Amino acid sequence: MKSDIEIAQAATAQPIAAIAHRLGIPESAIEPFGRTKAKVSLDYVNSLAGRPNGKLILVSAISPTPAGEGKTTTTVGLGDALAHIGKKAVICLREPSLGPVFGMKGGAAGGGHAQVIPMEDINLHFTGDFNAIALANNLLAAMIDNHVHHGNELSFDTRRIAWRRVVDMNDRALREIIVGLGGTANGFLREDGFDIVVASEVMAIFCLATSLHDLKERLGRIVCGYTRFDGKPIVASQLQCHGAMAALLKNALAPNLVQSLEHTPAFIHGGPFANIAHGCNSVLATQTALKLADYVVTEAGFGADLGAEKFVDIKCRKAGLRPDAVVVVATVRALKYHGGADAKELARPDLAALGKGVVNLERHVNNVRNHYGLPCVVAINHRTEDTDAEIALLMDKMAHHGVRVVLARHWAEGGRGAAELAHEVVRLCEVPNNFRFVYPDEAPLWEKMKTVATRIYGASDITADSKVRKQIKQLQESGYGSYPICVAKTQYSFSTDPALRGAPQDHVVNIREVRLAAGAEFVVMICGDIMTMPGLPKVPSACTIDIGADGRITGLF
Repeated sequence: MKSDIEIAQAATAQPIAAIAHRLGIPESAIEPFGRTKAKVSLDYVNSLAGRPNGKLILVSAISPTPAGEGKTTTTVGLGDALAHIGKKAVICLREPSLGPVFGMKGGAAGGGHAQVIPMEDINLHFTGDFNAIALANNLLAAMIDNHVHHGNELSFDTRRIAWRRVVDMNDRALREIIVGLGGTANGFLREDGFDIVVASEVMAIFCLATSLHDLKERLGRIVCGYTRFDGKPIVASQLQCHGAMAALLKNALAPNLVQSLEHTPAFIHGGPFANIAHGCNSVLATQTALKLADYVVTEAGFGADLGAEKFVDIKCRKAGLRPDAVVVVATVRALKYHGGADAKELARPDLAALGKGVVNLERHVNNVRNHYGLPCVVAINHRTEDTDAEIALLMDKMAHHGVRVVLARHWAEGGRGAAELAHEVVRLCEVPNNFRFVYPDEAPLWEKMKTVATRIYGASDITADSKVRKQIKQLQESGYGSYPICVAKTQYSFSTDPALRGAPQDHVVNIREVRLAAGAEFVVMICGDIMTMPGLPKVPSACTIDIGADGRITGLF
């Protein structure tokens, strides 16, 4: 069996100008990066404003497991399947971070015969967007320390500087560092640290901005520290660097156009961390795709309790988007894991574990239909070891929900293997829906968090210590109460305990920390242990990635 990268390297890509032509994009509106990838100019993007939107399909999933679910693979496969049945479709994805690529998760270009290409480029440097985001982030960090060094006119409290440097690599040694060593010429000694690029607020802003002007304004509102005597917030515009930050991001803001193995157009742009931020591709890419295609297939990070909720309550709320249908992806293996099966035994038939694990899928489907008000279909990402008895049990368990369960074989067969899924999605897009947010803008921050926890996670209540409650109260009174919340918690469970599989009920969600993302315009509620700078595993994926004398890269997945 060929590996993902071998399948991708065997494909014959069309020139990117031909892919653009399929969407009606003139060659003058693209800036090619080689033969198979390009940026679409912002001027052309702006010219599309008056066109009607196509249908928007969100691909989400059950709670992630070590067994994998294949959400990106299904997103690509569904896009190809829609094209296969004669629809004009575009795929919209996030850009992969080098941290997971060289760490444990791998790349994010799909898999098998449902991939976007050029796979190596997409998973590595691509068009340099992440480098631009890192530079803009680190420019602000340098400007803060420089301002303090040259007299600190804004009265930064150096104990409360709220801006960290970033690097697009998993490096646990950089989580907590000391800056300013070497004497007074190098600034004042203080504790600091690094985050991974995808956790930067600049990345979240980049993916929510609707124009260069909007980008610059949002960057200027970043709260990067607090004053020494009265604790007032200091924003990036006071350092007069938000213009320079926007200048660094000017070219990056243009959406990236590539193609799938079956030449379906794909926009791959931006990539916020799906915990500390909203985990969706850029608003600009999604809006552009909606103007150019009849069907746009996108995904949001992690399961439907995290990614889909943030897609609805942050991205759709801020960008005025309205989804038409949702695909909830699951695998038989992953559902058996949620039913208590050992991770090493998931290839073995286990109807008992599967029967127990279906509760995870049921809750996600219930959330999509009853709390987001959207029609959905369950896509079983087929694997060769799945038995007829397991598939039959799964379909029987889901029958009373009134949601179709479709077996999709896109990994092995490409678009034609997901044709049934595509037909069902087209049908659902014509069904009137009751799309709604989980909470209204005017609800207090505490009530927003409680609503998400009780309705979406199945919790009985939320808690926080007095310090966190005071922070939430201060944010509410300081004018940030209308912001949506962005919950940072484990993706592996509806609770804050990653070991609680299935669909835990009546647990309590504790808010450990609160962070303001004023430029991105949301408030982060941190629940449990969340790392904004991951570490590498014992045997990183970097150990298997190599390049031959002929320049051919191997080991990516």
